[in-house]
Amino acid sequence: MLDILAQDRRDTAAARRFFCRLMKKTCSAPRVVVTDKLRSYGAAHREVRPSVEHRSYKGLNNRAENSHQPTRQRERAMKGFRSVGGAQRFLAAFSGISPHFRPRRHLMTATEYRTEMTTRFAVWNQITGFAGPPAAA
Repeated sequence: MLDILAQDRRDTAAARRFFCRLMKKTCSAPRVVVTDKLRSYGAAHREVRPSVEHRSYKGLNNRAENSHQPTRQRERAMKGFRSVGGAQRFLAAFSGISPHFRPRRHLMTATEYRTEMTTRFAVWNQITGFAGPPAAA
């Protein structure tokens, strides 16, 4: 999805490149391909992997879309990534930092969560060298 996101066009050629890269990375044929309803995905799918089932019904793509929410928020704030390199730089940094500030909240009590977040922010401040707000003169 991110390959398509950072390209100038979301046409069949872009979707074909995306599917080819995806298939090369997975090293095995998927059982099912789930996409949104963009028509170019269907055309590219018929060219690249016609033997694999393609589903593009409403709601099937929700899991993938929800995992890309931080990317979408950043894209909205920037009004789109300016380049593929810019998107890659953001995602490389974001994927390492983001989990640090997202503990598995549903497995903790409120007290445990507050303690955990205090610890994580202390570690972050120590690593980044952040000493706090400047003192008033």
